[in-house]
Amino acid sequence: MTATPGSAEWAAFHRTFTLSITKALRDQLAVGLAELTPAPLSEEHINQLEERPGVYQLYLNGAFVYVGKADKTLPARLREHLKKISGRRNITLGELSFSCLYVAEDFSALAPEQLLISHHKGRGNIPWNNGGFGNKDPGRQRDHTVLKRDHFDALYPIDLDRPVRGLTAGETTLHALLRAVKAGLPYNFRYASAPDHKRTTITVPWAEPSADAVFRLISAATPPTWQITALMGYALMYEEAPTKYKSAWRYYRGTEVIEGIPQQASEEQVDDPLEKAVE
Repeated sequence: MTATPGSAEWAAFHRTFTLSITKALRDQLAVGLAELTPAPLSEEHINQLEERPGVYQLYLNGAFVYVGKADKTLPARLREHLKKISGRRNITLGELSFSCLYVAEDFSALAPEQLLISHHKGRGNIPWNNGGFGNKDPGRQRDHTVLKRDHFDALYPIDLDRPVRGLTAGETTLHALLRAVKAGLPYNFRYASAPDHKRTTITVPWAEPSADAVFRLISAATPPTWQITALMGYALMYEEAPTKYKSAWRYYRGTEVIEGIPQQASEEQVDDPLEKAVE
């Protein structure tokens, strides 16, 4: 009897073979990281790493929360996270640990961190991936975004009581002060420049004051048309007073400091004290 196309006999002796190299790499990366013992996220441990690219995982109180990659060097990328977390409320560096694998540079085209994300998502959610942790400056067009309840910035807002590192006491121009504040804060401070900033002088009364203290100094020295806004994840300064932001929790305008109530995308809208102040 002759086998005909489509019959069981026809299909029994041939089929298509598919080799998934990416799946093999994904599984081996996951196994390699699982075999490591996480170390505290600290300068001491980061300094022991080689200046090589790779992938890493972060843990919060022992719970796996984030997968990332470093295209250039792992130490540089991990120091960015160290700095970011140091400027947040509701979290301490002592709660964070990490593990990492060095990966050949030519592996970057395979997006190894995305392979790890897909591996772990099959076993449950990764809280900080796609939750805002890895974001840098989102840009002016995203400043009015309403954050979800579980967004990293909503859970761990910026700390305005953190000192501005490297800022010295004495008289300086507003232009120089703004640059120093941006460089010394552990979170982003985006501001607009104006010609008057190079002519306006400000006296910083002590070295490394808090962000809140510096923002009060700056706001008091600028025209009432300017406003400093502390959003959940970063701070802004523009000539736009009075303007409301949905994710703002503090405004500085002239000598006024106005507390806001950040809105959440998953909840009903709430009243913001600035609304009455504006009216």
